[in-house]
Amino acid sequence: MAKRSKRYRSDAKKVKSESPLPLSEAVELLKTFDTLKFNQSVEVAVRLGIDAKQADQLVRGSIVLPHGIGKTLRICVIAKGDKADEAKTAGADTVGDAELVTKIKDGWTDFDVCIATPDMMGLVGPLGKVLGPRGLMPSPRAGTVTMDVAKTVAEYKAGKVEFRNDKAGIVHAIVGKIKFEKQQLVENVEAFIQYVQSLKPMAVKGVYVKGVTLSATMSPGVRVVC
Repeated sequence: MAKRSKRYRSDAKKVKSESPLPLSEAVELLKTFDTLKFNQSVEVAVRLGIDAKQADQLVRGSIVLPHGIGKTLRICVIAKGDKADEAKTAGADTVGDAELVTKIKDGWTDFDVCIATPDMMGLVGPLGKVLGPRGLMPSPRAGTVTMDVAKTVAEYKAGKVEFRNDKAGIVHAIVGKIKFEKQQLVENVEAFIQYVQSLKPMAVKGVYVKGVTLSATMSPGVRVVC
């Protein structure tokens, strides 16, 4: 097990109880961990009562948080013609068609989000080996395969986040920066949890949301009342 720093151990002592805290109190405690020189990202982890091996119990989606995530995403759009022009106007960082696909196939992945129009998926499909492991492959379920490229680019520029459950049935997402105002973080986390709750698969029985934990980039976790 990795040795924890003196600062981390000091922060961990502030988490005085294993009992979950109300969200407002949890965020207040988390903000006391803001002692580093950089603006740490804040992440929420939601443990779900799903069987991640069952296709009908997967939880995946995307949401534009009320206050964004405090980071400007680099957006790549694979489109042609008018849709390429729309993407550029909306603020996409990189736009292209066949030549861009070849560039990505050769290993270029200097972007955070990849959006493609449906008519380009014949070219984009083979990129799964490059983009899939990085979580960058365009997907209709995530809303990144779309003809409405301008709206989608604008949403990601405004702080849209994607998520999907991992093998343990946990969904993770960045919900802001530790230097956000307390209320901004509270509202972002509330919005995220409510959205995850709305995605409960029909096949899931019993308790759906089993636990919620907040943490910063280099902090201990703080459990939140579900």
